[in-house]
Amino acid sequence: MARGPLAGASGPGKFSARTDGLELGSTSYGEGVETQAIKSGAPLAKAQKMPSATNTEVRQAAAKAPVTPLFAPTQRPNEPVTSGVNIGAGPGSEVLGSAQQEDDTNFRATISAYMPVLTYISGLPNTSPETRKAIRQLRDAL
Repeated sequence: MARGPLAGASGPGKFSARTDGLELGSTSYGEGVETQAIKSGAPLAKAQKMPSATNTEVRQAAAKAPVTPLFAPTQRPNEPVTSGVNIGAGPGSEVLGSAQQEDDTNFRATISAYMPVLTYISGLPNTSPETRKAIRQLRDAL
């Protein structure tokens, strides 16, 4: 069913209405024949029943975890603000436990193989400065 352009934004709450012009019709009087034909084309997926936490369980878990207010005094007065980053006082990112690889030869080989295409993309007139900068950083890291 071809329609004109979409209507404006729908109102909030009880004033809301569909603005895309989609009408499903009644499936009991033949208007839904096409819908039923589409549905019968392939079996529908079976949703797995997932255990869900009740509101009481969520509230109990939230009550156990203390929440520090935004403007409360620090809970760690001897820890520098820059702890966990590679600048400033305190330990660097190695304390975060993320496995970082300094030299990944597979990555370097893959980027080297793609470099002619990346250089071509970088030279296109409509390539953004951000993309050119990212390609330059990849090239310089090789």
